[in-house]
Amino acid sequence: MALVMNSENERVQHQRSFSGDLVGITAIMAIGAIGYFALPDNLALLTRMITIALLVLSLDLVTGYCGVATLGHAALFGSGAYAAGILSAHYGINDPLLMMLAGVAAGAIGGLLSGAIILRAHGLPQLVLSIALIHLFHEFANKASSWTGGSDGLSGIAPDPIFGLFEFDLYSQTAFFFGMALLLIVFVLLRWLVRSPFGMLCRGIRQDPLRIRAMGGSPKAAFIRMYVISGAVAGVGGALNAISTQVVGLDSLSFTQSAEALVMLVLGGTGSLFGALSGTVIFILFEDYVSAANPFHWLTMVGALLIAVVLFAPKGLFGTTAAFVSRRKEARA
Repeated sequence: MALVMNSENERVQHQRSFSGDLVGITAIMAIGAIGYFALPDNLALLTRMITIALLVLSLDLVTGYCGVATLGHAALFGSGAYAAGILSAHYGINDPLLMMLAGVAAGAIGGLLSGAIILRAHGLPQLVLSIALIHLFHEFANKASSWTGGSDGLSGIAPDPIFGLFEFDLYSQTAFFFGMALLLIVFVLLRWLVRSPFGMLCRGIRQDPLRIRAMGGSPKAAFIRMYVISGAVAGVGGALNAISTQVVGLDSLSFTQSAEALVMLVLGGTGSLFGALSGTVIFILFEDYVSAANPFHWLTMVGALLIAVVLFAPKGLFGTTAAFVSRRKEARA
């Protein structure tokens, strides 16, 4: 009887997970379609939104699911961007898929190095280490100007048409659809990852690391593995940014980029892939709208939005909405 009940519970959980994947994929495709038809002349903004969404998703893996405090995650994003750009500008390898693989590899290596350093501390020292790392990455890119272009940026990036058919045009149509495909693939893989035993282990370590150690687990090893995966996802975003804009600047490695990614994550809600995506969409659209409406005081309005969210929706906009819907369902039941 117990075996039957367990198998039934597993079947129900599997169905719910599959339904969640379908809902997520449908939502991403629907938002992408709305953006495509609503902003046909501003697809570059939507492509940038996708690249930043990949960065925020990667940040959610280490901050939302592992509880690692970091303000230096843009180092991994920039590593992927520079790797893809250098492959094209210096070696003439312009295949977008190979450039993407270079970005993934560079992001993963950057994640391994960053994780090995940051995870040696906890709390505020951990935060300080992450800030130090982003400045070191930034200064290294600035000094290695023969490879990165330094403060002038890395130019000369010329990606070939995808599969020899779809050229990257000035209207960013190819870049937008390429980015949407990457975002869908990454989202499905991350949904599987956070529901896997490894993902549950990372959540357990965040909640009670002492108990995990008592059970024979290694929190540091698990977190470093997650950091490598996170770096690979950030590298995808960085490589997409290099391919779509065909230039890589030091801003991709800036502290501001890291801070804004964390703000987007908090805005949507940590520990939820949907929260990371929704926070990115809301922040970038709000920032674009208010900066165009009021170029002199738009930062004030952005700050007011963030204060309101933190005070009245501490779980983020998506997290608070999901909790409210869940309570309503329980009340009806």
